[in-house]
Amino acid sequence: MDSGQEFVDYYALLQVNPTCDAKMLEKAYRYSAQMYHPDHTDTADVDKFQEIIAAYSVLRNPEKRAEYDRVYREHNKGAFFAFPANEAVQITEESAIEDAEAHEKILFHLYKQRRESATDPGVMGYYLQRMLDCSDENFEFHAWYLKSKGFIEITQEGKLAITIDGVDHVISMSRTAEAEKLLIAQAKTGTDEAA
Repeated sequence: MDSGQEFVDYYALLQVNPTCDAKMLEKAYRYSAQMYHPDHTDTADVDKFQEIIAAYSVLRNPEKRAEYDRVYREHNKGAFFAFPANEAVQITEESAIEDAEAHEKILFHLYKQRRESATDPGVMGYYLQRMLDCSDENFEFHAWYLKSKGFIEITQEGKLAITIDGVDHVISMSRTAEAEKLLIAQAKTGTDEAA
């Protein structure tokens, strides 16, 4: 970046974390470029499209990105992203519960998409990853698990979509949750009557 130019936050423009890897950066670029492309009549924005291209051309090049990161730190008064400490990864019961909740969120989102748009049931993995606010590795784990269980599939367009087994699983989860609410309500009513 030239010193005379106004600073542009390329990370915010592409909606990625400054610590993102090349794969995530490319996903964000492809999504944004497609959205603002002049041929996309609903969301076309030529200026934004040009900004997206400029941001990606800098951030995808390791040398240019290193220089941009230096300017980024200066602009943000020395603040920058913190690199995680080199600690051993610990998987706990909480991690497993968080994973189960992430799987539910993905399935419910894909269920809603399939139900509301049967002709275009797929969702870009990038959207789901942003919704979960998780790393590439975590999202790949979730996608792997759900694909292996047969709950999701990859469409011809490269999007994720819920399968018949996935729909059945969502319905089963919903019925179980409703039954649990009913039991809790009945237990509460029984306690109130006893008092």
